[in-house]
Amino acid sequence: MTDTASTSEELWGGETQKAIANFPVSGEPIPTPVARWLGRIKAAAARVNGELGLLDDEKAQRIAAAGDRIANGELDAQFPIDVFQTGSGTSSNMNANEVIANVAGDGIHANDDVNMGQSSNDVFPSAVHLAALDELTNDLLPALDGLAATLERKAAEFADVVKSGRTHWMDAVPVTLGQEFGGYAAQVREGKARVESTLGRLGKIPLGGTAVGTGLNTHPEFAERVRARLSADTGLVISPPADPFESQAARDGLVEVSGALKTLAVSLTKIANDLRFMGSGPRAGLAEIYLPELQKGSSIMPGKVNPVIPEVVTQVAAQVIGNDAAIAVGGMQGHFELNVFDEKCVAGIEANREQCESYAELTLSAATALNPYIGYDKASEIVKKASASGRSLREVAREEGVSDDVLDEALDYRKMANPHG
Repeated sequence: MTDTASTSEELWGGETQKAIANFPVSGEPIPTPVARWLGRIKAAAARVNGELGLLDDEKAQRIAAAGDRIANGELDAQFPIDVFQTGSGTSSNMNANEVIANVAGDGIHANDDVNMGQSSNDVFPSAVHLAALDELTNDLLPALDGLAATLERKAAEFADVVKSGRTHWMDAVPVTLGQEFGGYAAQVREGKARVESTLGRLGKIPLGGTAVGTGLNTHPEFAERVRARLSADTGLVISPPADPFESQAARDGLVEVSGALKTLAVSLTKIANDLRFMGSGPRAGLAEIYLPELQKGSSIMPGKVNPVIPEVVTQVAAQVIGNDAAIAVGGMQGHFELNVFDEKCVAGIEANREQCESYAELTLSAATALNPYIGYDKASEIVKKASASGRSLREVAREEGVSDDVLDEALDYRKMANPHG
């Protein structure tokens, strides 16, 4: 493949095809903004790895150009994997790696080159956070500004329109229509402020943590440089995590912003319902306001006008409120790195050092540390043989020709857990 590959071709590879077969769940792929942000992150990562001398400059440029095409929306059709997939987003990360490798051309390895310094575990949640941050900053917040300004203009226009107030759906003391619209404008402004207050935490991403938050196989300057490049390119405020293990295992930033969106949905539902009640009629309802006629209201009743925009707003709001419940449940699913204890429990915890160290020796994922020395594919072969035989990584790797010097350097478990310490 070359960087002029047709977008109608299937540019993904074997891992993507397996995921398509494994997850025929909803027929809905990951959101397009997330796919585009995967491309944007991969492009920035390639440029940074080139600057750091870890990736051949010509390769880095080809990978970055392919990532840019994804970011620009040219290759949206190349992300077919169902949104319900492996929880880490590994399938979609591999999808991006394979598409970029194919578009970038000969000599580009999906894992060793495109995925250099990265893991699905830090890249995919970073893409989700940044896609949400991008959409909120550039789409939702300006729309809320526009809505609030329009409501404020109507509040001024209707300032002298006196009407009956209503409580319990019954007549109450007089108010003006302008006062009601001023209240709606304030609701929207408050909702916008609630969303804005979450964006700083939403912009804290786990990029650079790789598999578990330690940053194994990543240059110590990688994450900072990629964040700076992404911020400069997009104007978004993208920050390091408060702690890499919090950012890797918890999606609290998404849970928080979802809560703000739920509150906004509740506000918009109240406003939409008031508008359609006040616009009911024209003869047998309240008929206090006239809603614009945007389309025919009935296929059988001539001249009927329905409050179609308020109705669709309440439908979308219901979905947002439902999404918030699903997001909250998803946010609970970080295990081992996200546990809730009271102080006495935490203070009394002791480590079973021998057991922990025996698990470190047993984990086949430690082969990740061999990638820079022997490549992803060779490391995968060693893992498969070790898993099938029950032997240790070190034993199988030595049998496969990996020198003891490399094994001693790569399979240093304490260094692996603190690669930049």
